[in-house]
Amino acid sequence: MDPLSDVLSQLNADKAYVVGLRTGGDWGMHFPPPANIKFNAVVEGSCWLTVEGEPAPIYLRPGDCFILTRPRAFILASSLDRITENAVELFRNAVKGVLQYGSEQDFFMIGGRFNYGQEARLLLDSLPAVAVVNAHTDSAPILRWALALLVQELSNASPGGAMMAQQLGNIMLIQVLRQYLGVEQDSPAGWLFALSDPRVNSALEAMHAEPAKRWSVQQLADIAGVSRSTFALSFKQKVGFGPLEYLLRWRMQLASRRLALGNVTVSAVAQSLGYDSDSAFSNAFKRIMHCSPRQYRERQREHAPSRS
Repeated sequence: MDPLSDVLSQLNADKAYVVGLRTGGDWGMHFPPPANIKFNAVVEGSCWLTVEGEPAPIYLRPGDCFILTRPRAFILASSLDRITENAVELFRNAVKGVLQYGSEQDFFMIGGRFNYGQEARLLLDSLPAVAVVNAHTDSAPILRWALALLVQELSNASPGGAMMAQQLGNIMLIQVLRQYLGVEQDSPAGWLFALSDPRVNSALEAMHAEPAKRWSVQQLADIAGVSRSTFALSFKQKVGFGPLEYLLRWRMQLASRRLALGNVTVSAVAQSLGYDSDSAFSNAFKRIMHCSPRQYRERQREHAPSRS
């Protein structure tokens, strides 16, 4: 399994919320920072998107999609000087997941929020706060299709709807990641963009294939086909930290996932990831997750949805 697929296989969108907006003419609304990942796609018409902390507004045309990867407040409006209304209050009047805002109907947008939890940070931290996929890209039609299907699934409450929402959310995230992986070659350090470097990617593939192995920098450099010093420098420049630090972080991501499932012991998780003792594993886990493995498991149980 390639590293991107490996990371994506750890993700589950455990919550999904999708709505539509039908409006037109002169309009505008402001949104609070979303707690989760936010997707939107313009189906008809056009509008301005202004995101808190971003230097310039973005003009969205039919077929354009955007994803907010950070909790930033944002504005959608027909013009930049339009006085906006509170979107949270307005959407209380949505009927069957669609808000009719005003009397005109020359604009339609569908959007959704997805909660992937902390497992998604490795991917999302490589993206800008707002990632736009334009209508002319290969990814846009698939994003619009997935969002439209989400609206249908969640509004009809059909059997299997929760699983459909989860998988469609994953499809949309994959398409956005592929888009940026393909075009952002001069981006700053980030795991996602490191995949485009064949030497770094070969080392990542090796670590993902055998995360429990006691890798050395020299072994990884040999796989990459360069000297130890060249590899170490290139890896840190591309990924943002050294290869063994990355291996530690990936192990702890795997560990947190396994601990959250609740059906394996801490010792079993430690052994599966190459640790000779529970204490060594616990110290490594605390360094990355800022709590012990047992504390992490208890927190996951406390926040787990009720099955009653």
